[in-house]
Amino acid sequence: MTTFAIHTYGCQMNVRESEAAAKALLDAGLTPAADEEGADVVIVNTCSVRGKAEDKALGKLGLLCATKRERPGRVVGVMGCMAQRLGESLFRRVPRLDFAIGTRCAERVAPAVEAALAGRTTLALSDLHARPDAPSGHMPGGFSAFVTILLGCNRRCAYCIVPDVRGDEWSRPAREVLAEVRALAEAGVREVTLLGQSIMNYGLRTPAFDADDPPSPGGYAKPFPRLLEAVAAIPGIARIRFTSGHPSGVNDELIRLFRTEPKLCRHLHLPVQSGSDAVLARMRRGYTREGYLDAVARLREAVPDLALTTDVIVGFPGETEEDFLLTRSLMEEARFDNAFIFKYSPRPGTLSATWEDDVPDAEKARRNQILLGDQDLRGARLNQALVGTRQQILAEGPSLRNKSRWSGRTSGNKIVVFAPPPGVRPGDLVDLVIARAAPQTLYAE
Repeated sequence: MTTFAIHTYGCQMNVRESEAAAKALLDAGLTPAADEEGADVVIVNTCSVRGKAEDKALGKLGLLCATKRERPGRVVGVMGCMAQRLGESLFRRVPRLDFAIGTRCAERVAPAVEAALAGRTTLALSDLHARPDAPSGHMPGGFSAFVTILLGCNRRCAYCIVPDVRGDEWSRPAREVLAEVRALAEAGVREVTLLGQSIMNYGLRTPAFDADDPPSPGGYAKPFPRLLEAVAAIPGIARIRFTSGHPSGVNDELIRLFRTEPKLCRHLHLPVQSGSDAVLARMRRGYTREGYLDAVARLREAVPDLALTTDVIVGFPGETEEDFLLTRSLMEEARFDNAFIFKYSPRPGTLSATWEDDVPDAEKARRNQILLGDQDLRGARLNQALVGTRQQILAEGPSLRNKSRWSGRTSGNKIVVFAPPPGVRPGDLVDLVIARAAPQTLYAE
């Protein structure tokens, strides 16, 4: 019996592709390992968004390949964005590596493992300009699932390598997406998270709906709100999330759906990256500070309890102290519930990599720590306001730190730790009263 394990770095898209690869290996007769250490086959799914992510993956692969001295029959492979970017050079950088599979190639993992077990190496990269196949196959038994609806990205932000490793933007046909969600609902899935690098562009560049598709009952004309409405109509689905957003997609139809559709979770991840118009222009983000805050204001007016999270980059080339303070003030004005804050690192092949990386590492670290400290205070303040309120939680199961307690998430994507009521099961919706709050976690009794 050959066992496998997949170690995943990066975004939800990578998590989804790891799951599709795992299902393909399961169908090929392999068995999930109890732990990575004992696995006969170990695959590292990689991220290229930051240099640190690639360094971690390369270090991990080196350690895994070193174990082949004592376990010569072990298979070690790599998949994902770093494999797509580095290609054949990975075999020189990581001796004894068995295969490298690029993005949009999860279906090639099982044949690559079979070849490796027979002593052959495999390199399989995607044609990023061809029509892609979405990840297929879900592992059984889950109550929550990721569903990819849009692949690739055409925005070409100055710092972002995603278009170079994931290719041109392409929307899956709505019928295909809805068939996948129906199958998940029939298998017991209660929550779906729709995925796309620039998800609000769904259906704008490649058609998603056919002319003979039934019209939207709610009168939605734009493809993305129309798809959300159709997913919400599927029996068994209790919650819908999506990521990642862009201010340009915050239109009247999406706002109306947030206000009227109870299955659409009251949470939006809306990356801002900077609060300075000068930096946003160099980043090629396609909006201004005023435009971003206007989108936030329109959302909050329609949905006052909407939780908002974001991504921020500090130390982008040319970022002055004044630019940084503009970012700091925007974050407070937008009242982000959480923020993922990163120090800029140049990525080969991007526009900003041709510019001088002129903000010293120490200054990047200082700015990063200031924003993290601000966000802890802001998160604690926003969460404290929820103490005493009743929140509906989607139960996920035992907490990682205390198995006697469970964790779950609110519609606003806030983690709640609670004592499980008798008979509760993962995937159940549970009403709880919030007893206390921390910056990133709520506690209920």
